[in-house]
Amino acid sequence: MMKQIRITFIIPPVIDGGKPAERTSGCTRVVYPTPNIYELTVVAVLEKCGYKNIQYEDFVYRHQSVKQFSSFLAEDKSDVYCMWTVNLSLENDIAISDMIHMASPKSYVVMMGPGPTFYINKCLTNERTVVVRGEPDLTMPQLMDAISNGNSLCNVDGISYLKGDTVVNNKSRALMKNLDELPFPARHFISKQIYHNPKLKKTPYTTAITSRNCPFKCIYCVPSSLTFAREIENKRVFGKKPFISFRSVESVDKEMGMLATQGYKAVGFMDDNFIWSEERTVALCGIMKKYGLLWGCQARVDAITENVAKALGNSGCMYVDLGVESFNDEILSFIHKGVTVSQIYKAISLLKKYNVPVKLNILIGTSPLETKDTLKDTLRIAKSLKVEQVMFNIVSPFPGTEFYDMAKKNGWIATGDYVPTDVQRNSILSYPHLTAKDMERILFKSNLSYFLSPYF
Repeated sequence: MMKQIRITFIIPPVIDGGKPAERTSGCTRVVYPTPNIYELTVVAVLEKCGYKNIQYEDFVYRHQSVKQFSSFLAEDKSDVYCMWTVNLSLENDIAISDMIHMASPKSYVVMMGPGPTFYINKCLTNERTVVVRGEPDLTMPQLMDAISNGNSLCNVDGISYLKGDTVVNNKSRALMKNLDELPFPARHFISKQIYHNPKLKKTPYTTAITSRNCPFKCIYCVPSSLTFAREIENKRVFGKKPFISFRSVESVDKEMGMLATQGYKAVGFMDDNFIWSEERTVALCGIMKKYGLLWGCQARVDAITENVAKALGNSGCMYVDLGVESFNDEILSFIHKGVTVSQIYKAISLLKKYNVPVKLNILIGTSPLETKDTLKDTLRIAKSLKVEQVMFNIVSPFPGTEFYDMAKKNGWIATGDYVPTDVQRNSILSYPHLTAKDMERILFKSNLSYFLSPYF
């Protein structure tokens, strides 16, 4: 039965006019727009549960201003407004929430994602704001049912809200194990929006996932925004990282076939770690080859075997995104990366052997062992490897990570505490021997040196 409550998902404009946060990876500003399949999956779940009166309004993609957003609010009559919020968009989205409450006092604002999962109290500025903590897929239908029926929120697991001046944190919701239970993302809401990924040479482009979470313990890691929200909530309740949830190969096959039929030409997999076993990876590669889709993924260097590299090379894989961070074994050990420099070289060599383009991610400042000399060496090695792309960022002490606790305790945060920053340009991290300005200067010079190199 169709449920009458009116729900609007919004990707709001940036109030200060700055660069918008990227809400799927969650830790950078937008370089090129990416569909938020985590949010679109929640939309699909609600549709499946009978909620058909749904809007999806992306003010960032349409380059709309705060004034245009205000005009939209003045005319709109939604009962619930939903936002997917990351740390970088937190302050902006809280201000947007306040704007919604001013324009529509009886409407609810629902905030999902890692930002509100960590900063619960900060987000709860109104009794009609609700924070959905951790994984939202199963929580949202129950929450919408409670709101649409005028019922108490006290029986909805996985949410936080205000009751008077008191913050109420309902018990945590169990995580999903079998992702096949979820419908495919509601991409029909963005069917008129054309996305592209410069690493993939064809459009239309979309994103997908085959798993959630990663078992490894890198101290600085901010995984994809959904995984980060899961981790924050699970660590709060159980003191450890959550289990990995998977989709079956058959489910991925069905979705890729559907995407090919719909005219999609390229897919970027957002899994924190795409490669789990040779057998599964070879099967997934076969699917991408069958449908003629260009694609790319993220992987650990220790997952790249001969058979995996060969399967990737034969399947239309146009990039493998490797988080290497450093070419110094002591630093890799300190940050609990779980790999060695020799494994990095081996993975790159295997991928090159089968003509798989490689992107290296290098993080400046992940460890107090980092120096100007280690960073100079990292740049030299990165250039010598002659891979297709290198991305340099400065590590940020994101709340919810082990590195944040370490940086806070040791006084390494130049601003005293975390503030949102563009890791591709600026640093709030500062060591006694390697200041924030030093790292910003090294970042700029590294980019300049690499992108002006004859090979690139």
